[in-house]
Amino acid sequence: MAEIFGKPLVTQEVMRARIRELGMQISKDYQGKDLVVVGVLKGAYVFFADLVRVIQLPIQIDFLIAKGTKKVGRPPKTIKVWTALTEKIEERHVLLVEDIVDSGLTAQFLVSQLQKLKPASVAICTLLSKPANRKIEIEVQYVGFEVAPSYIVGYGLDFKQKYRNLPYLAQMNPERIQEGP
Repeated sequence: MAEIFGKPLVTQEVMRARIRELGMQISKDYQGKDLVVVGVLKGAYVFFADLVRVIQLPIQIDFLIAKGTKKVGRPPKTIKVWTALTEKIEERHVLLVEDIVDSGLTAQFLVSQLQKLKPASVAICTLLSKPANRKIEIEVQYVGFEVAPSYIVGYGLDFKQKYRNLPYLAQMNPERIQEGP
C-alpha cells in the first residue's frame, strides 16, 4: 500500500483537531437557529459523523446520495440525486456537508436543488476544497483543508468505491493500482 499512497497527506489527529474547530465555529454561527445538517453520501459519511458529534446544538440530520458521472480526474458531466430529504427544510437553516468541493459543479447543483425547498439559508461545509480545480465560483463557508489538484482517498473518499475506510487522507497514484477481477 505504501507504493500507492505514501505517507498520509492529513493524519487522523490533524483532521480531528480541524473538525473540532469547524464544529465550534458552526455551533457559534448557528446558535439559536433551527439547523438541519445534510450529509452528501457516500463520500462525506466519515467526516459527517465526526462533525455532527462536535456541533454543540440541537440539530437534525438528513442525507442525500448524489453522484456525478465522470472519469477519474475530470469534473462531473451530469449530477444525479438518488434520494430525497426526509426532513422539511422550509424556513430552516441548512448546512450541506460534502467530502470535497472540486469543480464546484456538484455543490452548486445541490445548493440550487435545496434552495427550491425555501430554506432560511444554505451553507456548505467541506472536508477538502480544491480551489485550483473550480469550474464555477461557489462560496464554501466552512473548509477543513485546501488541497492541491491531486487524487485523494481515505476518510470517506474513494477510488472506484474502494479505500473509503482508510483512517487518514492520502494522495493516490491511480496508475499504480492493479485492477482485480
